[in-house]
Amino acid sequence: MYPTRPRSALRTAVVWEVVRAALEKRTAELDQPVLDVVDTGGGTGNFAVPVARLGHRVTVVDPSPDALFALERRAAEAGVTDLVRAVQGDTQTLPELVVPGSVDAVLCHGVLEVVDDPAEALGSLVGTLRRGGFVSLLAANRNGAVLARALGGHFNDARTVLDAPDGRWGGNDPMPRRFTGDELDRLAVGAGLRVDSVHGVRVFADLVPGVLVDTEPGALEALLKLEEAAAAQPAFHAVATQLHLLATLA
Repeated sequence: MYPTRPRSALRTAVVWEVVRAALEKRTAELDQPVLDVVDTGGGTGNFAVPVARLGHRVTVVDPSPDALFALERRAAEAGVTDLVRAVQGDTQTLPELVVPGSVDAVLCHGVLEVVDDPAEALGSLVGTLRRGGFVSLLAANRNGAVLARALGGHFNDARTVLDAPDGRWGGNDPMPRRFTGDELDRLAVGAGLRVDSVHGVRVFADLVPGVLVDTEPGALEALLKLEEAAAAQPAFHAVATQLHLLATLA
């Protein structure tokens, strides 16, 4: 089961399958059915609620009170209110909100792009983990943005993204920061993590015209299967919109 509607599954299915499998593996390793999970920047619960529906305890840390309100409503609708805790905060306040070394898994999706110091933020997240716990890290891919801008005819923007230290094309770029795969790997290793897998997310989904996906019979399911098949192949990582790393605190 994917955590979102079928159309949105193009953006989440690959990550969800990796996270679900990692949670299953961790429960088997510990021989305990319920894990403690932190979802930082988890917003309205796109992942937190499905994780809770698997039976795990999830603490969502997010700076937006509106998002946390929507999360609580969503958790209630799913019948998992007792397993989801909404806490207003961010990576800087995380050490005050979550006991160090008390968590089995951390979801960090779309967070490192917006924090002031990605290395410090990831270090704070890792500090909450128990030994053997894992981090699900999802971040914007610099090289994917180069391709997208070039295909859109914005060649100067594409060149700027390629060369800029932060992977942005200028002041109008809505994304504060993008990463290469090597940069994310160095961040993870620097935080004391062992990278177990890397997947490309939205390899094709953002390049295929939406009208084709929505009107061609069977196109959505076929594209979803293609995304899943290509995600783990390194050759496609460079063109993905996002990169997903699963990393363990050894």
